[in-house]
Amino acid sequence: MTLDTVKHAAQTPDAEQPWAELGLKQDEYERIREILRRRPTGAELAMYSVMWSEHCSYKSSKVHLKQFGEKAPENDALLVGIGENAGVVDVGQGYAVTFKVESHNHPSYIEPYQGAATGVGGIVRDILAMGARPVAVMDPLRFGAADHPDTKRVLPGVVAGIGGYGNCLGLPNIGGEVVFDPCYQGNPLVNALCVGVMKHEDIHLAKASGTGNKVILYGARTGGDGIGGVSVLASETFDDTKPAKRPAVQVGDPFQEKLLIECTLEIFRENLVTGIQDLGGAGLSCATSELASAGSGGMRVELDTVPLRDSSLSPEEILMSESQERMCAIVEPGKVDRFLEICEKWDVIATVIGEVTDGSQLEIFWHGEQIVDVPPRTVAHEGPVYHRPYERPSWQDALQVDDANKLARPANAEELRAQVLKLVASPNQASKAWITDQYDRFVQGNTVLAQPEDSGMVRIDEDSDLGVAVATDGNGRYAKLDPYTGAQLALAEAYRNVAASGAKPLAVSDCLNFGSPEDPAVMWQFAEATRGLADACQTLGTPVTGGNVSLYNQTGEVAIHPTPVVAVLGVIDDVNRRTPIAFADEGHLIYVLGDTREELGGSAWSQVVHDHLGGLPPQVDLAREQLLAEILISASRDGMVDAAHDLSDGGLVQALVESCLRGGKGARLVVPDGLDPFVFLFSESAGRAIVAVPRSEELRFTDMCGARGLPATRIGVIDGAEIDVQGQFSISLSELRESYEGTIPGLIA
Repeated sequence: MTLDTVKHAAQTPDAEQPWAELGLKQDEYERIREILRRRPTGAELAMYSVMWSEHCSYKSSKVHLKQFGEKAPENDALLVGIGENAGVVDVGQGYAVTFKVESHNHPSYIEPYQGAATGVGGIVRDILAMGARPVAVMDPLRFGAADHPDTKRVLPGVVAGIGGYGNCLGLPNIGGEVVFDPCYQGNPLVNALCVGVMKHEDIHLAKASGTGNKVILYGARTGGDGIGGVSVLASETFDDTKPAKRPAVQVGDPFQEKLLIECTLEIFRENLVTGIQDLGGAGLSCATSELASAGSGGMRVELDTVPLRDSSLSPEEILMSESQERMCAIVEPGKVDRFLEICEKWDVIATVIGEVTDGSQLEIFWHGEQIVDVPPRTVAHEGPVYHRPYERPSWQDALQVDDANKLARPANAEELRAQVLKLVASPNQASKAWITDQYDRFVQGNTVLAQPEDSGMVRIDEDSDLGVAVATDGNGRYAKLDPYTGAQLALAEAYRNVAASGAKPLAVSDCLNFGSPEDPAVMWQFAEATRGLADACQTLGTPVTGGNVSLYNQTGEVAIHPTPVVAVLGVIDDVNRRTPIAFADEGHLIYVLGDTREELGGSAWSQVVHDHLGGLPPQVDLAREQLLAEILISASRDGMVDAAHDLSDGGLVQALVESCLRGGKGARLVVPDGLDPFVFLFSESAGRAIVAVPRSEELRFTDMCGARGLPATRIGVIDGAEIDVQGQFSISLSELRESYEGTIPGLIA
């Protein structure tokens, strides 16, 4: 077979090329020809196809994502924003924290273990590439119906992949979510988050500058796994013939990644790189084009010098391979020897594969023959931009009119008690310990809060006890009812979770999971959710620092619920002042903060008791969320509360059960005057939390709430070994624990 060189491409303009098979549209292929003024070579076609995929180019979403920049609030803490591998924020004392959440949805359905494992590996390398030491991971997960046979195939593999990879890296898994819903049956969502810590001066960016500087590929050898992997898989829907693309799923090696992490951090300490990029989606195609595009010149690469696991790989396959545990660094010539010495010390393969040039092109050669000659920005940053048509779906009005507030309610106290137990035992509200116990939450010794707490929290300075907290949240049921409000509720809940633990919310990362952008109804959902999130971030003063868009999450014509997952990062000056969720001290008073309204649209109660989705989600009051957060943070800092738990899915009764079981103490409750007991227990009104207040602090706490205008209602006391709603029912903690802890093992194990 004749090598398809640049010269050959110019001489054979009419040669047929498999652009459609690589996921390109005809107009996209024609545009590539216009850019190059000839047909692309096979290698160039491979590069454009993966880099112009939905996953890499954001071609359907970028017109909406620009709002995150246009509406970005002023925030002195933001050091690096959207456009780099991950955002970076200042947390004080000279420390910077970087964090990001991304998706690995489609690969995890096809090959659950490796799909999830390499999702963790990829996000960890994004954080590493910023110059930071990774210190924690989190994993927001969505699966199909908990009792469906395929969930039993997918969930254990995903959980084992996350635990296996993260545990081997020695990174604590401090939080996340597990949600079950039939809409995710053929399309689970496996989102992964990583947090890293560095000093301000250690921040590194992805750029290739300095003529004559060397391009060094280091880490694992390049193999045939992951060719067209996440970049292609994330740009198509599944149908009944899937899963089938096993070769397109990457294979991870956490032990190699651990060596790569330590090797890279030593390289950073000796200031040996001028630019760095991890190899994730689109592999070498991404790393070379993005580094060159962000730099000041061109780049020349000798592709045949790339270390291979499979000598039969073609140049196109090498460029498209998404083999894991690889990084690409730009190194000054005088520092190359030391760079290679450190790699050898850590048993990491490192090879000089090219250099930065004074030209403007990315040039790639194969055994002396030029196979790529492209302007790098056209590959990495100037791909297609689609203004997809979108419109409010015709069924939206009927969905919202189908009001959950009109559903049949318990007729008496006995039915109310039975529905509490049914809610607590439902898969979404039940304990996820069977899952989270497979993750090491405390490795490294700096985890101070982890599942099932409201947020994960790690200490980042052992002398001062400075720490950071992170929470991820998202409710696809709310977003289905109203995507604008649903996205804001996701942000509000994560913001509230961070504040409830005592940390000040600083910044946001997001993973926007939606169906096909070619469906105007889905595109409307995306546009509304993005607008809602951008508006709310502006109001709360929490900039979006980066994230991920995952589209084509559907099986055939059926899309998942729109699922914007929002991660909020906060800072706490002293982790010893953190607030847990556990009710641990008898006699402490229980207060509910905020207003409880009759809001059951999209609620856990409507799903569990009636299998219903309809009406409107809870109202959002961002000013109230800010006030609540300020009160929770102040109360934590000043020792006014011993426990706090936000109210969200499942309402007050769910939060109460979790806090009581966590601390091993019961509670006696009185329903406030004028409030229906059912609404009191099951409403999911936002902007609320429960707190445990020592009697000695009650006056100081209530005075603070009163002075700030935050409703604070005393509803009970921590006492005994049961939850007793006076005048209604009582349930022992042992009965609650049996219901709460038995569900997931019974369904999955």
